[in-house]
Amino acid sequence: MKIAISFPPISENRGTPLLAQNRQFQYFHESTYIYPMVPAYAATLLKQSGYNVVWDDGVAEEKTYVKWLREIETTNPDIVAIETKTPVIKRHWDIISDLKHINSEMKIVLMGDHVTALPRESLENSEVDYVLTGGDYDFLLLNLVKYLSGEVKKLDPGIWYKDNGIVKSTGKFVLDHNLNSLPFLDRSLTKWKLYSEKNGNFKETPGSYTMVGRDCWQRKDGGCTFCSWTTLYPIFRVRRPEFLVDEIGILIDQYGVKEIFDDTGTFPVGNWLKKFCNMMIERGYKDKVSLSCNMVFGALSLDEYKLMKRAGFRMLLFGLESASQRILDEVNKGLKVEDIVNSCKIAKEAGLTVHITIMFGYPNASREEELQTFRLARKLMENGYADTLQSTLLIPYPGTGLYRKAVENGWLRFSPGEWNHWDMSEPILKSDDVSPEEIKKLCDETYKLFWSPKYIFRKLLSIRSVGDLKFTFRGARRVMGHIRDFK
Repeated sequence: MKIAISFPPISENRGTPLLAQNRQFQYFHESTYIYPMVPAYAATLLKQSGYNVVWDDGVAEEKTYVKWLREIETTNPDIVAIETKTPVIKRHWDIISDLKHINSEMKIVLMGDHVTALPRESLENSEVDYVLTGGDYDFLLLNLVKYLSGEVKKLDPGIWYKDNGIVKSTGKFVLDHNLNSLPFLDRSLTKWKLYSEKNGNFKETPGSYTMVGRDCWQRKDGGCTFCSWTTLYPIFRVRRPEFLVDEIGILIDQYGVKEIFDDTGTFPVGNWLKKFCNMMIERGYKDKVSLSCNMVFGALSLDEYKLMKRAGFRMLLFGLESASQRILDEVNKGLKVEDIVNSCKIAKEAGLTVHITIMFGYPNASREEELQTFRLARKLMENGYADTLQSTLLIPYPGTGLYRKAVENGWLRFSPGEWNHWDMSEPILKSDDVSPEEIKKLCDETYKLFWSPKYIFRKLLSIRSVGDLKFTFRGARRVMGHIRDFK
């Protein structure tokens, strides 16, 4: 049986769709490709089980849709599995129709956070055959293929399908799969080089991704209400630190990787982190590769940041989101505003690079609250407490607590089902005090903080090598792209 794990190209004059391995969808004028970890594990598991697997990322390979469709026709897989997301779900329904026109017997599978939240929608509105819900769709896809091949007699929980036109499911998905049983990724099969250069998280290339945990340990009362991956991963699980250290060794020795970003929602802390860092130091990997990861404000002490620096960490990505305590509490961020500046300061004191992410467009946010966020971002950037930032619009994806609350309170500017508006080209949530145009302008102005004389002067003083200079120029090009993204 032949299985294609596919990312169909989507023609769009707004740029490249940032779909794979991404919590928030956006079109980027400056192409960025993130290694889709869970689909890559699915491909690896399938190949390990003896199946013929085709890795088919038409987006990262920059294929035209016509060429991609022609290649599918030539390859003629038995199963095509597609990771989807809210803004492109209807486009994927049309693509499924095109695939069925090529071969009506071809089985089409959808997976991802949107279909996890609304599995029935796709089965009733498209010709899709199966919908995999939950975040372990690598394990579920393997189970489905084995079922269709006759190797197993029962489908795992979390799989939706149609039986004589009637939508059925195997029940609620269960995250009981042992992550420590996962093999190391077959990076050659999954064309890792496609994602090794065009990525703003990498200072040195080639770079690659790991994902030691699924997904975020900061899950008080269900976690951040805006995060789409709370739909996929309502509980946190993590592999043993030895697995990640061994994987890093493989990336260094076999692939020549110079930088690694671990895309766990929040990197593990406590004894797990200490053990991991000490193993990196003992094996000497700290001198061969740079590490970056997602982190939470207020989670670590200065000594822990220093240990991370000694272990080879270069950059930490923090979700700042808002400078309004009311808003942070409203979205269940579990963060105190006073922790933000202090965490940035001590991370910088430890020698780490700090990247912050910011969102605008909260429901019923006042103009002053949105401006508070802008001012804090400016303070962090100009004073050197943060090195880089990302500015986005808040998008309430189906399945999240924020989406449910927005529907209940009439906060949505567009009706559920008008999913093309969920692509971050415009605010989705209503605000009586701030217009959609003002919110988009705030995103634009936040990116322009990179052109602040204070920031530029500080950045020029930090350049120590040709590599620093090249990274700075690449960053400037990406900033220009982001400014275009919000025009």
